[in-house]
Amino acid sequence: MTQAFVQPVTLVENGVQLEPLGLEHEEGLKAAAADGELWTLRVTSVPEPEQTRTYIETALKMRAEGSRFAFVVRDLASGRILGTTSYHDILPAVQRVEIGYTWYAQSVQRTHVNTTCKLLMLRHAFETLGCRVVGWRTDNFNFASQRAIERLGAKKDGVIRGQALRRDGTIRDTVMYSMAAGEWPEAKAQLLYLLNRPR
Repeated sequence: MTQAFVQPVTLVENGVQLEPLGLEHEEGLKAAAADGELWTLRVTSVPEPEQTRTYIETALKMRAEGSRFAFVVRDLASGRILGTTSYHDILPAVQRVEIGYTWYAQSVQRTHVNTTCKLLMLRHAFETLGCRVVGWRTDNFNFASQRAIERLGAKKDGVIRGQALRRDGTIRDTVMYSMAAGEWPEAKAQLLYLLNRPR
């Protein structure tokens, strides 16, 4: 059996910890999703409370297949689970991963949490995994997500029309972004600047 491209790892920075998602995180994820009733948003993949266990089991199955590695996002001071994020569409042959399946409790949106998680995941992808490219994809109507991805310094690759189903049964266009390894040093400097500037 070949070794998985993304190995289990815990990443910590700025009071935020990313740890491998497991069934033991079910109640914490339910609570995070309930903070803002995130499952009601048509442009996200947040599970409804009774679907949380299935959501985790699906992520673990994808991890076993080598296509996705999911983390929970934990606040170190309180121990509270704030949300989740994943590497997905993992392509070892071309040294590419995408970052997605990302959502956070409403109370920590627009705080340092997302910036910290992106710093951790991008640094691990480029500096440990040796990725050449990191990608993102988002719903064409998820403008907040598009702005957040663009703030990282990612480049818009284009739009794939009619690419996926939304939870309400409508078909979405998917906006694709990427960052190449050569763009990472500048993006890293910007992320560190955003995290360290006075608020």
